[in-house]
Amino acid sequence: MSILVCGSVAYDSIMVFPDRFKNHILPEQIHILNVSFLVPDMRREFGGCAGNIAYSLKLLGSDPLIMATVGEDAGPYRARLKALGMRQDHLREVAGSFTAQAFITTDLDDNQITAFHPGAMFHSHLNDVREARGVRLGIVSPDGADGMLRHAAGFAEARVPFVFDPGQALPILGSEALLNCLQQARYCTVNDYEARLMCDKTGRSEAELAREVEALVVTLGAEGSRVHWHGEVFSVPAVKADAIVDPTGCGDAYRAGLLHGLVNDWPLLKSVRLASVMGAIKIAHRGGQNHQPTRADIASRFAAEFGEEFG
Repeated sequence: MSILVCGSVAYDSIMVFPDRFKNHILPEQIHILNVSFLVPDMRREFGGCAGNIAYSLKLLGSDPLIMATVGEDAGPYRARLKALGMRQDHLREVAGSFTAQAFITTDLDDNQITAFHPGAMFHSHLNDVREARGVRLGIVSPDGADGMLRHAAGFAEARVPFVFDPGQALPILGSEALLNCLQQARYCTVNDYEARLMCDKTGRSEAELAREVEALVVTLGAEGSRVHWHGEVFSVPAVKADAIVDPTGCGDAYRAGLLHGLVNDWPLLKSVRLASVMGAIKIAHRGGQNHQPTRADIASRFAAEFGEEFG
């Protein structure tokens, strides 16, 4: 039985400017801004929420199915998925478009200027979760707004439980859409900032939002996770990382741990503990898909941190 991962597939071009933006942007001339940054250091990463979540699920031994839209330039991404042994049944290519991609420039003060081109992601509504077979659990992660709404409704109609993960898509989802997705989902997971934004957009408290789902999981960075479950609130500690290298994709790795536990019928809090382990492993590596622990490595870390067997 598979986990259907709905969301974005993207390329991330990450560049480093070996100076400070503030030295080249004159405040009094901002109305005629025209700057160019020389970026001798650049790397291209495979990313996107669906791609990152599925990658970590594969490390855990799950069988993820990605449902996403890509452009005509998706060849390298497809080759990577094939090399990883990941199925592409629901990876739809949109003619005349580019795969979603982010162009991120970071300066010496860790300030960032990012340009994001959604490309084929805007056509995510062309996919239909009801066409996927053998799916036991799903996730609706950041994607085109129409696609997210369609996927949530599709899971509900097919009676497949799913995790609602609005993430970076929160600004483009209205209050009615958010509440509708919550009411169709079994679980929801957001970070603390996103939780506050959801409260602001819907006019409801976090506790009130939690009553719309079986469980609401709120990540708190180094402070761990706050879990609303059956009317009670639980705390799950964060796992200390070996190094703090790059937070990109940490939330996606976390969600993979949560999904893996849930699809294997683990208790919710045990699933959240695995999620914390996966986030800590990821943050010690650059990019969203460059951590390479074996399943045995993950099991050992999980047992050392929480004293529980992996399985």
